[in-house]
Amino acid sequence: MRCCSVVIFVLITSLPALAAVDLSPEEIQKAYWDSYNYEKMQNYEDAIKALMPVYEAYPNGYTVNLRLGWLYYLQGHYANALHHYERAMKVLPASIEAKLGYTLPLLKQQKYREVEQMCYQILKVDFYNYYGNLRLVYVLRLLGDLQSAENVALKMLSLYPTDVAFLTEYGLIKQAQGELQEAKRIFTDVLTLDPQNITAKTQLKALQEPSGKEE
Repeated sequence: MRCCSVVIFVLITSLPALAAVDLSPEEIQKAYWDSYNYEKMQNYEDAIKALMPVYEAYPNGYTVNLRLGWLYYLQGHYANALHHYERAMKVLPASIEAKLGYTLPLLKQQKYREVEQMCYQILKVDFYNYYGNLRLVYVLRLLGDLQSAENVALKMLSLYPTDVAFLTEYGLIKQAQGELQEAKRIFTDVLTLDPQNITAKTQLKALQEPSGKEE
């Protein structure tokens, strides 16, 4: 545990500002504790303010930038979120969690090509990364690259055959490809696993309407 805590402290305090006064571990811990508590109350503004002393002291700290990216994302300030995720990636270029975080504000801004590129970067390091693949399937489907989306979905379903998120995406892909009977089957399977799944309910209802075209 001692080794782990030292690593975390280094990530938080890497490359301090030249004019900054170092914070004690207790001050840093309190700042994070307060920030987490504000986040639980969905008070994102104060959650950010609580971390500002840490950020001002260690503007190039990995952990503080990663967290600020998340909090600005929750607040809906996507440009700020991207800025802090970018800083985190500069500190630790191989970080998958920072890259995954970076995709969140991009998705909200519907910058699907940029999300696609970032997901491929993630998969170069971790080919079966769950969220990297799930977000890639989603954006490929929206971009109309249905065959690539299907390939990714099937790759992940071979590992997680009952995963509702990938099954739902697979059903939407089949629906977009015009394979309506297969889409019905998949959405029915989704509802067996997750009876309250809104997407599956909505799409299955639409597919069962008399006006819907069958293959």
